[in-house]
Amino acid sequence: MRLSINGQICEASEGEYILNVARREGIFIPTLCYLSGCSPTLACRLCMVEADGKRVYSCNAKAKEGMNVITNTAEIDAEREAIMQTYCVNHPLQCGVCDKSGECELQNFAARMRVNSQKFAIKDSHKPHKKWGLINYDPALCIVCERCITVCKDKIGESALKTTPRGADQVAKELKESMPKDAFAVWSKFQKSLIAPSAGDVLECSFCGECTSVCPVGALVSSDFQYTSNVWELEKIPAANPHSSDCELIYYEVKPKGIGDRTKRIYRVNNEFHFGEINTAARYGFDFHNENAVKNEAKFEEIVHAFKQGEIKNIKFNSFITNEEALILERLREKFSLNLINEEAYAYATFLEEFSKFSGTSLYNGSFESIAKADFIVVAGSFLRYDSPNTGYKVNNALVMNKAGGLYFHPLGDEIVRSYSKNFDVIAHEPGAESKILLLLLQKFAKNLPAKLAEFSPSDLASELGVDESRLEALSANKQNSVLILGEDLYLSPHAKELAALAGAIQRYTDFKLVLIPPRTNSLGVAKICTLSNQPKSGKTLGYNEEGDFKFSVFEGDIDAGALNQQEGTFTSINKAVVPTNAALAHEGYFLNDLANALGLSARYTIDYTHELPQSSGFKAVKFDDLKNFYDNDGKAHRGYELENLSVVPQDDLDVSNFKAFGCKEAKILQNGGEICIYRANPIRHFSKFTNRTKLLNEVGALYASAEFLAKFKLDQNDAAIIKKGEDEIAILVKLDKDLSGEWAYLGDFDEKIRTDKIFKGARFANVQILRSKEASDE
Repeated sequence: MRLSINGQICEASEGEYILNVARREGIFIPTLCYLSGCSPTLACRLCMVEADGKRVYSCNAKAKEGMNVITNTAEIDAEREAIMQTYCVNHPLQCGVCDKSGECELQNFAARMRVNSQKFAIKDSHKPHKKWGLINYDPALCIVCERCITVCKDKIGESALKTTPRGADQVAKELKESMPKDAFAVWSKFQKSLIAPSAGDVLECSFCGECTSVCPVGALVSSDFQYTSNVWELEKIPAANPHSSDCELIYYEVKPKGIGDRTKRIYRVNNEFHFGEINTAARYGFDFHNENAVKNEAKFEEIVHAFKQGEIKNIKFNSFITNEEALILERLREKFSLNLINEEAYAYATFLEEFSKFSGTSLYNGSFESIAKADFIVVAGSFLRYDSPNTGYKVNNALVMNKAGGLYFHPLGDEIVRSYSKNFDVIAHEPGAESKILLLLLQKFAKNLPAKLAEFSPSDLASELGVDESRLEALSANKQNSVLILGEDLYLSPHAKELAALAGAIQRYTDFKLVLIPPRTNSLGVAKICTLSNQPKSGKTLGYNEEGDFKFSVFEGDIDAGALNQQEGTFTSINKAVVPTNAALAHEGYFLNDLANALGLSARYTIDYTHELPQSSGFKAVKFDDLKNFYDNDGKAHRGYELENLSVVPQDDLDVSNFKAFGCKEAKILQNGGEICIYRANPIRHFSKFTNRTKLLNEVGALYASAEFLAKFKLDQNDAAIIKKGEDEIAILVKLDKDLSGEWAYLGDFDEKIRTDKIFKGARFANVQILRSKEASDE
């Protein structure tokens, strides 16, 4: 449809708000409360416009064919100025020390609307500061725009904040007749409320910090950043989240440490909050580099010599690397006939390869954009908020804004996911039932399904999974945009090959858009660039940020490697986009490219490999400096480029006869010989040893358990326990995860001192014995 805004002809989609149309067209309409992709709250009313001669609020007024919109009139300008005056009543005069000064929207709008006098006054009330861990709240600065509440509910899905009574004098009713109507309404609401945690005095959430990002003033701020810097002194370095495969756009904000030490440090991380949320690790896990890195030339030459003499036969690494580093490793493999060892990337690459055989394409066909448009969503094989928080944000947002429905399948219960929507059913199932989930989806939604796959009864499958078939039909009825999200449980299953084939068949024979969550930051890039082996060769191993005979690592290495916040390069994100990241800090040790050059490869900079990434895997011959990294006004991402999804000749010979369930034997804990099934996952704020190296996120690992698990097995918070798997055992503390439900516990690998590989041996589920330390010693 077409409409006119200030005489400019604009295109709009059905149901689109006037404000979003204006933003896309570069037409300014002020607002302090509206967030793109969220529900309008009408808290500030500054977005008022005149539409076909009638006053409307552009954040919740939908565009219509032929509509004529005027954004500024004398009456509207006067109303906006009055609203800004009410916001400034009793607002503390502390701009000189406020953390938001210089990027404060209240400052900016007060200046823009020429607020140079004050007509209104009211008695102030005492509002003590609140300290909520990683976040501080100054209620005196709060303008109750409700952005923090909105983003937590509509995007993050935690609803951890609410309004609470201010306990202040109310605006005199007599003023209703003498002051502008909207200004009176805004002021009256403002005087009634403040912001508070939803669960009492303590803020209980994942601390993604998105509330601090969206806050237009200095009311909500990172406790670590508060009073450390003026914002205009900070240099913003555009980059990508280095910790998880969303690879969301972030800005490292840096400046020198001080007058005497001009070495730069990262003061905080920020994001484009209207369009790209970031998780806890991305926001607070920014200082994972080695400040004491040096060049150990003797050890470097020893490693080079070991390569040239054929002593090093393997490189073991993880997927917290750039695409360019992956290409360097692949070229070293070719040059020296090495085995590249990366267990999680190998599992993901193998799954993708088998998936491609039955889907007919080299990649999955879904993305975050698919989720944003979805009206029916199924998640399976992923402990969603823990494995991929940003995917959880997108799912919640679709459920809220699109009124979507769907199913969440996982053995472990998550009470936050359960609260996303009454139309998003959480189905707990036994480990190993993933094949039944995929077969059920094929039976219910496939078109022209091969006879072999059509043999299964959807009713029997639904019954075995605990799915109400009529409920499934109701949730999926008349839906136009379906998305299936699959995760690492499938890639590491003993039946990963069969599950990959089923997933490929779903993409091929149904209307589902599929998203296969890459388990680490650049698992997809590594899978597409490197030829990986599942076993090392006989000989020595170079560990690149992993253990080995020689260790090239950010921390405790024979030679010191650069961290991802010190490197230029690209990642391949969950959206199959090759996105750039930039160096925020200098590095005094070695980069992988230094080793490559010493071994006969030749590139001045690591990013000289960017345009050489393999086009046979869907990459493009684009130089690093030609890659963009920003969002435009309507949220369109201009971030690198998307991998080409190549066609593959599909197979039909899917053998389903040997599908088997891998089950954990449920046994009573604390009994001799008894076993219980536990899960491998990191707590929601962690992804790796890198996040645990950071100042704000560092913690001692634990066995994280549900309240039901603790109660059933008579364990208490911070009890010491022993986890036994055969001859291997781990001494560990037990901690409560309040969001976890069902009789489950999980153990993460983010704490390097806890050898989870002994317990899980490459799987996600393990049968173990768990004993209290005292009982273990009694044995």
